[in-house]
Amino acid sequence: MAPAIDSPRLEPRGGGPARRLVVFLHGYGADGNDLIDIGRMWQDVLPGTAFVAPHAPRPCGQAPVGREWFPLTFREPGERWRGVEAAGPGLDAFLDQELARHRLPGEALALVGFSQGTMMALHVGLRRAVPPAAIVGYSGIFVLPGDGGPEAAAAVAGAVRSRPPILLVHGADDDLIPVQALPMAASALASLDIPTEWHISYGIGHGIDEDGLRLGGAFLAGRFGRP
Repeated sequence: MAPAIDSPRLEPRGGGPARRLVVFLHGYGADGNDLIDIGRMWQDVLPGTAFVAPHAPRPCGQAPVGREWFPLTFREPGERWRGVEAAGPGLDAFLDQELARHRLPGEALALVGFSQGTMMALHVGLRRAVPPAAIVGYSGIFVLPGDGGPEAAAAVAGAVRSRPPILLVHGADDDLIPVQALPMAASALASLDIPTEWHISYGIGHGIDEDGLRLGGAFLAGRFGRP
């Protein structure tokens, strides 16, 4: 994570030290400002929580503005796997830094991703030495070697160190990452003994609707427990 890149932040409502940390990971061609407002929506259901939405470390190669966690041509086989592998260590270090900033243990962390950010959340979250409290993934993919399906999950079993509860949410009308990515991810995660819930938002494309936001906030509240 490039230190010169800023990260929009929200401190816990009402002041006082943070007891939990939610990190939002944005999609390809966006930046942290696209997701930080979700933190404002969730402040009531997640009291005592700090929110941070880091800008990805690279300028987006396919757009004049915005950032990317890793390059995408949408044509090269295996580029998503190479991308999460290359970008993962920097994000992992950033998470450690943010936890240390708030003097929080690893289990006080939750990851929330959208699209490419979901790819990063799942890849890094399952490799954390201390399992996050939860992961919420919107409109994303569980990236496996060779862009493989659930049958490729066995190839990463040895790298999985954490099995946090996961919620996946996807729009039924998503024309960028088809909704079929959700059952494929759920099947692969189940084969790794990772507890996964899911929801399909009907009439929604590549985005997050009110139901998805409500479910995501409630899922995190339940996994964090009462402050």
